[in-house]
Amino acid sequence: MSVRPFTLCLATLALVFVVGCGGGRAETQAPKPAQIDRNGVLILIRSALLALDQANKTGNYTVLRDLGAPGFQVNTAARLGDIFAKQRNENLDLSGVAAIDPQLSVLPEIEASGLMRMAGFFPSIPAPVNFELAFASVNGQWRLFGISVSIGQVAAARQPAGPQVAEARKTARVTKRRQPPPAAPKQP
Repeated sequence: MSVRPFTLCLATLALVFVVGCGGGRAETQAPKPAQIDRNGVLILIRSALLALDQANKTGNYTVLRDLGAPGFQVNTAARLGDIFAKQRNENLDLSGVAAIDPQLSVLPEIEASGLMRMAGFFPSIPAPVNFELAFASVNGQWRLFGISVSIGQVAAARQPAGPQVAEARKTARVTKRRQPPPAAPKQP
């Protein structure tokens, strides 16, 4: 897969998505559910968003850049600072993602390009934190390839591409398993 330099897409308030673009035109193919467990998903989401939070707070984007896939690293730390300047200037605080579980609107899926994408939100107060992330596999590890963060209304979920994908997503849901309530202590 060849990688061209990133493009920046700006949309709503504090929304930034940095993505790499594949070199060739791939056949249109529905994304497939990613084979990743809940803990792996939480680690990827929290690591990416906390790295962005720390970069925004310090103004130093070197670690965020270095944690990324080679396609993400084509951006210099200075360029990432420019991309996220609005969030930094607005003192966007993402530290709550360390304690709150995300709600996924797009379950982890592998696109034809080989990138794993996921999207969702953290139901924080006073406003939810929306995210969309893309990861590239590098030496058997998922590394950040694209990141989008916005504050405000929850973004609408993307609809599945077909019945097979919808069925696969039902079985691959990333959910917290509920523990049965503890038994009441027995009275003597």
